[in-house]
Amino acid sequence: MARYTGAKLRITRRLGDLPGLTSKKPRLTQRPGQHGATQKKLTQYAIRLEEKQKLRFNYGLSEKQLMNYIREAKKIKGATGNILLQLLEMRLDNVVFRLGMAPSIAAARQIVGHKHITVNKSCVSIPSYQCQPGDILSVKDSVASKQLVSKNLDFDKTSLTAKVLGIIDREWIALKLNELFVIEYYSRKI
Repeated sequence: MARYTGAKLRITRRLGDLPGLTSKKPRLTQRPGQHGATQKKLTQYAIRLEEKQKLRFNYGLSEKQLMNYIREAKKIKGATGNILLQLLEMRLDNVVFRLGMAPSIAAARQIVGHKHITVNKSCVSIPSYQCQPGDILSVKDSVASKQLVSKNLDFDKTSLTAKVLGIIDREWIALKLNELFVIEYYSRKI
């Protein structure tokens, strides 16, 4: 199974607010399912699993992709949790979402996959492309691309370009997550 294509509000009710998954707010506040109203005490394993699932569903990653990002984050010097979040935030689909060109990361992934975005004047259709500071993102010079992006865009609508100024800090990430629990979850697998 590649990506989760099921009910997104169900995931939001189970894991809490995930800004990259959907912009909708659930009507119900209890967890989904027959026993959602009953509150159980979570084990340490369940807490770490839930944090990992938040990360996976928010960024639209498979289990294998997330493991590869964690392996890559461990190789780089610094706090592994912060580096993991920086790697995920610098993905092209996430940058397109943060610019306001799409309402969710899944929609941004589709925009990138359909070749509507150019990076440094070359068309990139890989959502996991790692943006670097200094990259210039723009919308492809076609009527369909400009119409698609301009209905969701909330910055300069005339030029439809943006420049990556630097690597994002932890404070700018809206996702309420304890990244150390994710690293601890994978510590026995990697």
